[in-house]
Amino acid sequence: MESHQAFKQKYNLPFPLLADTEKSMCQAYGVWGEKRNGDRVTVGIRRTTFIIDPDGKISRVFENVNPKGHSGEVLEALAS
Repeated sequence: MESHQAFKQKYNLPFPLLADTEKSMCQAYGVWGEKRNGDRVTVGIRRTTFIIDPDGKISRVFENVNPKGHSGEVLEALAS
């Protein structure tokens, strides 16, 4: 949780960051589980972005997110 606060301060984020220490949110959204990195299989959080509309419904899901350039994809999706 400390690293979340440091990240928030470093980038001056105007919103709270969640720390899912019990993995309940990750499991509810289906992003906790096996993931591959080449031939290596590990268990953890699969990078995924969810866009949630004003009614609280998931309107778009980006799976296997590559952080490089992803913010542009999200901004484009929000504009459409």
